Amino acid sequence: MTQKKNHSLRSIFFGFLLSSLALTSLYGQEGDPVKGKALFNANCAACHQLDKKMTGPALRYVETRLSEDEGLDREWLNAWIRNSNSLIKSGDAYANKIYNEYNGAAMTAYPQFSDDDISNILAYTAQDKAAPPAAAVAVASSQAPTGDSDFSKMIVLSALAILFGLLALGLFLVNKTLRRFAVANEVEIKEAIKRPSLWKAFVKNQFLMLVTAIFFLLSSAYFVYGYLSQVGVDQGYEPIQPIHYSHKIHAGDNGIDCKYCHSSARVSKHSGIPSLNVCMNCHKSIYEVAPSTATEEYSKEFYDAEIQKLYNAVGWDDVEQKYTGKTKPVKWIRIHNLPDFAYFNHSQHVTVAGVECQTCHGPVEEMEIMYQHSPLTMGWCINCHRETNVKVEDNGYYEKIHEALSKKYGVDKLTAAQMGGLECGKCHY
Repeated sequence: MTQKKNHSLRSIFFGFLLSSLALTSLYGQEGDPVKGKALFNANCAACHQLDKKMTGPALRYVETRLSEDEGLDREWLNAWIRNSNSLIKSGDAYANKIYNEYNGAAMTAYPQFSDDDISNILAYTAQDKAAPPAAAVAVASSQAPTGDSDFSKMIVLSALAILFGLLALGLFLVNKTLRRFAVANEVEIKEAIKRPSLWKAFVKNQFLMLVTAIFFLLSSAYFVYGYLSQVGVDQGYEPIQPIHYSHKIHAGDNGIDCKYCHSSARVSKHSGIPSLNVCMNCHKSIYEVAPSTATEEYSKEFYDAEIQKLYNAVGWDDVEQKYTGKTKPVKWIRIHNLPDFAYFNHSQHVTVAGVECQTCHGPVEEMEIMYQHSPLTMGWCINCHRETNVKVEDNGYYEKIHEALSKKYGVDKLTAAQMGGLECGKCHY
């Protein structure tokens, strides 16, 4: 009897232990979606999205789909993620099917991933898609008080108009009453003495006429010169481009170097308009912006539509992840445009002189829409040449001339002007 009782207790104990281990194992398999998101963004996001096919398939609910459609379990996923090439070479049917479906694109092996890492990633892919934020409701609620505000302003303005009208009427009545009172008491009302008009007095004063004429001539010359000096000066010019490109997002928020897109600025006279294949280096994978990118003025839908304009221009099918061959030219509007008789070389300033792009183009990293920040006039360029020291360190080209001119001017550092940067032929030839 005692042995049976002990046997029952042992059975209960081992059953409880196995249940605990099973629960622990199940809990471990659930994973942490927060950690999984970090791993996904660092290792998988270049080729995969959760809801869109890219270089590789969409991965939302991937474990559930493979289990229900293909009968594949977590062990198969572990083997695929750690080394897909080995699984393909082993002759696995589904591994070869997915490999051929995506044109033989080899998946990067991740042998360093632990079971917990893979569980975390799969937990992230198993999350339901978040509902889009109710932006329209927020906009409507924020704009609701506008009508009441306008109505309040109208009431205040109407009250002020009535008040001034009553004051004017009161002054008129007071004046009329005083005149009647004066007539009743036989008080003489003297009329104002008529003086010669100001114009006649001005015409008779020849000195004043001469001074006035000189003043008007000089003023006219000043304003005419000011007007003519602005011809061809387009400071503040901010055209609307056929595709909205935010320098604030690219150069500011994402920290992309200006010379990644405008690469010819390093070696050429012109900085150049980036070809659309440069855009596609990133936007093959980035087909939408993050919700946090949206602003009060520009919504997420607006930015996503602009990316679609890029796809239409280059003929990219983002569903099939391939080029269609149907392209459309993008008619960019030029902003910075120097006259033909003025020579300017980007590589001389960017590569040799080490001038930052912002020196001429302003805080580009803060511009949602690109505009001309500087006047780009001759006087503006001359001032820069007078104030900027020439970068002669580690440049043998300037060695002898720097030695001679530094003795001549008695300075160690020479400005561009002292090196001949004000000679007409430097920019006009």
